[in-house]
Amino acid sequence: MHIPDGYLSPATCATFYAASVPAWLVAGRKVRAVVKSRYVPLVAVAAAFSFLVMMFNVPIPDGTTAHAVGAVLIAVLLGPWAAVIAVSTALLIQALFFGDGGVLAFGANAFNMAIAMPLAGYGVYRLLTRNVSLTARRRAVAAGIGGYIGLNVSALLAAVEFGLQPVLFKAADGTPLYAPFHLGQTVPAMMLAHLTVAGLVEAAVGVGVVTYLQRANLPLLRINHRGIDDEAAAGVVGPPRRPWRAIGVALAVLALLTPLGLLAPGTAFGERAPSQLDLKTYHLDAVPNGLQHYAGFWHAALFDGYDFKHDAHPIVGYLVSAGAGLAVVAVVAAIGYGLSRRRRGRGVVTIAGSAGT
Repeated sequence: MHIPDGYLSPATCATFYAASVPAWLVAGRKVRAVVKSRYVPLVAVAAAFSFLVMMFNVPIPDGTTAHAVGAVLIAVLLGPWAAVIAVSTALLIQALFFGDGGVLAFGANAFNMAIAMPLAGYGVYRLLTRNVSLTARRRAVAAGIGGYIGLNVSALLAAVEFGLQPVLFKAADGTPLYAPFHLGQTVPAMMLAHLTVAGLVEAAVGVGVVTYLQRANLPLLRINHRGIDDEAAAGVVGPPRRPWRAIGVALAVLALLTPLGLLAPGTAFGERAPSQLDLKTYHLDAVPNGLQHYAGFWHAALFDGYDFKHDAHPIVGYLVSAGAGLAVVAVVAAIGYGLSRRRRGRGVVTIAGSAGT
C-alpha cells in the first residue's frame, strides 16, 4: 500500500500534500493539548510500532503481499490525532531512509494510512463502544473491527488513486503517463489483498493488544478513555504501571521477528519497480514516460529496500533496518520530548481535560 514515486502524477502528489498539511497541523495542536507531557514518548513508541508492523509482509493468494499498519490501534490507545502524527512519522522514516513509499507520494501515503485510516477506523470504534465499560469484551472486538474497516478504507483510496491516473493523465496517443492500472484492475487487486488477509491481521492485532491491556495495564488503556466513569473503571487512576520495560521488550521482539516478512513471496500490488512491470498485461510497449522519469526521484535512502548489500544478506539487512528505524524514531522522540518540556517550562499549556476528540 506504499505508493512509490512515479505512479502518481506530480499534480496528484501536490493535491494530497495540500490535503494532508491541514490534518498534520490540526493533529499537532490536538496532541499538544490532549496528550500529557509524560505520555509524549508514547507517541514515538506508537510510530516505532507502526514502522515495525509495516515490515511484516503477508502472502496474498494472487501472489502479491500486503501488511498491517496499526493506525487504528494507536488511535484507540492515544487518540486519532496522535495516530496521525505517529503513523505519518513512521511513513516519512520509511520513505527517506528505506525507500519504502515515495517522497513525492508521501502526502498520498500519509493521507491514506495516517489520516483516513485512523479517523475512519476510530470512528467505527467509538460508534461500537458507546456506553461500554473499559473492560468490556466489546471494546477489544470494536478495536479489531475498526482496524479492519480502517485498513480497507485506506486500501480503497490507494486503489482509486492508482486507477484514476491513466484516465486523467495520458499522452496524445492515449497511453498512460504514470500508473498504467485501470480501476477495473486496481480495485479488485487491492481489495482482495486487504479484505481477505491484511485486514484480518490488522483486526487480530487490535483485538489482541486491547485484550491484553484490559487484563495487564488498564491505566495505559485509559489514557484515551478518561471520560469513562463506571464500576469497571473505578479506581483506575494514575499513570500506566511501568509500561516501558514491557513496551521495550515488545518492540525488541518485533524487530527480531521482522525477517519473517521475507517469507512472503511476491511484491505488493503497485509497489514494483518500473522494470518489473508486466507491460503486456497493460497493453504497453514501454514503461510510461512519467513513471520512468519520477521513479528514481529519491536516491538517498540509506537502506533501500530494507537492505544495504543489494539483497546479498536479506535477513541481516532486515534486522539492521529494523534497528536503524527504531534508532531514528528514538531520536525523533528525544527531540519532540525536549521541545514539549521546553514549551512547558515557558508556561505553555500542554494538558487538557480529555482525550480522543
